[in-house]
Amino acid sequence: MTTLFARKALLPDGWTDNVRLTLADGRIAAIETGVVLDGREEELGCVIPGLCNAHSHAFQRALAGRTEQRSPQGRDNFWSWRERMYELAGRISADALTAIARQAYCEMLRSGYTAVAEFHYLHRDPTNGSGGDEMFEAIAAAARDSGIRLTYVPVHYERAGFEDPEPTSRQASFAMSCDEFLAHYERVATRSSDTVNVGIGAHSLRAVRPESLERVAEKAASGVPMHIHIAEQQREVEQCFSSYGRRPIRWLLENFDVASNWSLVHATHMDDDETTSLARSGAVAVLCPSTEANLGDGLFPLHDFLAHGGRIAIGSDSHISINPFEELRWLEYGQRLASQTRNVVSLRDSHVGSELFARALEGGAAASGQGAVGIAVDAPADLVALCDDDPMLAGHDDESRLDALVFSGYPLPVERVMVGGKWCVVDAVHVDRDRARDEFAATLRTLT
Repeated sequence: MTTLFARKALLPDGWTDNVRLTLADGRIAAIETGVVLDGREEELGCVIPGLCNAHSHAFQRALAGRTEQRSPQGRDNFWSWRERMYELAGRISADALTAIARQAYCEMLRSGYTAVAEFHYLHRDPTNGSGGDEMFEAIAAAARDSGIRLTYVPVHYERAGFEDPEPTSRQASFAMSCDEFLAHYERVATRSSDTVNVGIGAHSLRAVRPESLERVAEKAASGVPMHIHIAEQQREVEQCFSSYGRRPIRWLLENFDVASNWSLVHATHMDDDETTSLARSGAVAVLCPSTEANLGDGLFPLHDFLAHGGRIAIGSDSHISINPFEELRWLEYGQRLASQTRNVVSLRDSHVGSELFARALEGGAAASGQGAVGIAVDAPADLVALCDDDPMLAGHDDESRLDALVFSGYPLPVERVMVGGKWCVVDAVHVDRDRARDEFAATLRTLT
């Protein structure tokens, strides 16, 4: 067993002083409060639970900063960015994916994420045409090397669009038949462990036929995490309405039993009825503010969604930023800009930072299929230790501490990060930082 002493810890009922955590088999076995440091424990400052990065395309970490040059046509948007992304995807081997994902996961841990839901559709190694499970194994190896808790979400991709039944030449390297996809899912589902969970998903309504989506969703009917991109772009909404006679989210809700194990990624463009209905379904809306801003997607109707009982999680998606607190900050800032008001996400707590953090913690656990979450008995020992004398936190009390963490855009005071009882970050440095950096840099030199 391992014993930790936290001068402050964020427990489910709030901040608590002088907390002793006893860990066993990667979980929290006991919690004592109001204790005195006895010299045998490892002493920490402020301890908070780690967050889940609920939407990741790890390979896109290699694209960060490489799509910010205006095209000669001067009409850059999501769809032009997607061509650059497809170009990269067509060159990512299994070895390259391991190096890129390892770097992304190390950066996630350093910033306070302790878990990730990897939304994965690169099921073939394009450099050798292999249709085995090498790309899953690459992701699993990167998670294992970095120490992050992984929910692997294989997603189906079979066509170019609502009215385009075949994939494009660039999509062909990762598109597959529904039978092939489900066979892959069945194989990897047997590979679950204490630190690897397996979900399932469909890329989007435009990329998957309705009958295939039915087969995929059937696999999730037992409570398996089910993920799908939806309503990210206005063009997608218009095409869906033209083909199906309904807006994307309305069509999905009318044709599928969307429930609490579903995660709808982005869901940016909803009308009022869709917003209310999705909130009441119990599904999680996975929001990725830094990527959505980078791609010019639009703004999610956050206040109304939450007011009707909606649940949210956050993700870093394309990894142009890997910082959960920046995602939360920009989630709120986007709403402030749209509404020309302040402190929008304050429906349950007058302190916006506290409410954002709590909602992301709850929603991320649901999106990744975790059970117990937070600093609680029987929950995984997934902890983030903050330096309590860092200037960011100076002068803050229990009420405003999370506000400072979310809304102070300074270097993060993350000192240590633990997953499953093992330290992955020590003295603000990932324990495998140098190897991850070197192999990532070597891979990027090859790719570019």
